[in-house]
Amino acid sequence: MEDSRIGVVVVTHQRRPEVLNAVERLVRLPEAPPIVVVDNGSTDGTAESLRARFPQVTVLALRENRGAAGRNAGVARLHTRYVAFCDDDTWWEPGSLRAAADTLDAYPGIAVINARIVVEPGGHDDPIVAELRDSPVPAPDWLPGPALGSFLAGASVIRRDAFLAAGGFSPRLWLGGEEELLATDLITAGGEICYLDHLVVHHQASLVRDSIRRRRAGLRNTLWFTWLRRPVLPALRRTAFLAGTVPRDSVSALACWDAIRGLPWVLARRRTRPRHVEARLARLDATQRDSTARRYV
Repeated sequence: MEDSRIGVVVVTHQRRPEVLNAVERLVRLPEAPPIVVVDNGSTDGTAESLRARFPQVTVLALRENRGAAGRNAGVARLHTRYVAFCDDDTWWEPGSLRAAADTLDAYPGIAVINARIVVEPGGHDDPIVAELRDSPVPAPDWLPGPALGSFLAGASVIRRDAFLAAGGFSPRLWLGGEEELLATDLITAGGEICYLDHLVVHHQASLVRDSIRRRRAGLRNTLWFTWLRRPVLPALRRTAFLAGTVPRDSVSALACWDAIRGLPWVLARRRTRPRHVEARLARLDATQRDSTARRYV
């Protein structure tokens, strides 16, 4: 049965075969969600192919690659109560979107739900799933699953009004850990981020990726987020940890230089999270230090 409560936003760039495969699976979902695909400036015929093959899908062809901020354009085009995000190499399992909408209906305090990620073609859980299940963030008694301090955008369902109130994804961050800033702002506004194991997103990682650029942006974004929202002492500790553990190569050096160049922007927008939020999320520091799923390599 169709479910009018939830829509899907997919972002893509230069991955025509992958996004066609993902959308093919999404249009067959029993929930029949409205789908918006945001093409981040592709030159490989992605937008044209999508329009020809899936006339029921809305395709937004942007002139440039806005990275994660491309999702903002997709959310603006939808008018559903909830929005599920997809990358161009992920797709939702049938029934998961309806279950997510049911949960958000039942728990108005939840801003974002993060689903379990199953890696294809093997069908096994992504290594990050264990960290989501064992999240150290204290959860209120009413929350139906583990509380999280952030989320993975390509496997998440978000409350649209909360997303808009928080300003969506920062255009400045592009891609790579862009969720952390939005997550902290959602939690500061009183929303919860919850992991639910019975919701499933499948991920068949594309081989078409600029891993060097993503690592550079990811490290820069971590440093920017740290100084945008963390108090001084935790920010210093996090910066020192990164300085001592990231690879000592040109990519890390360029990422640090990018972060320094953006310092005036960071200081102008610095707004430390409240003490109760910092105390609650500070427990993530140890998990991030020991994580085998998140490495700047």
